[in-house]
Amino acid sequence: MEINLFLHRIPPKNSFEALDFILNIKRKTLNKEILFFGISCRTQPQLLGTICLWNFSEDREIAELGYELLPNYHGKGLMSEAVAFILKFGFQQLNLKKIEAFTNKDNVNSIALLGKFNFILNENRKDRNYPENSIFELHKI
Repeated sequence: MEINLFLHRIPPKNSFEALDFILNIKRKTLNKEILFFGISCRTQPQLLGTICLWNFSEDREIAELGYELLPNYHGKGLMSEAVAFILKFGFQQLNLKKIEAFTNKDNVNSIALLGKFNFILNENRKDRNYPENSIFELHKI
């Protein structure tokens, strides 16, 4: 599936695996391990993508940004609007000091999106689990 092209996630094989994924997100949300938001259009209320803050540091000053959007909705500004929201929420409401984003070095759309919001590539850090990823950082101003 195209949406999982750059993600390290195996798509669910059936509705039970999909339900398990959803319940896992719900459990992590209730435990404050993740903040997970759905993305939709005002005129189309169905789920078009998601955006989240997760992988919080122990002191809750750093979080990782994650996002995905159905391919038919790329380039329409939806993800830019969602990223602007989540950055404001993270820095102002959660008082994060830094937000990180791990993205595949070949995912030019994601890299461009992060650049639009002034994320900086940290060339000194490597994702030890996925060496094809680049790590971008945005510090609170």
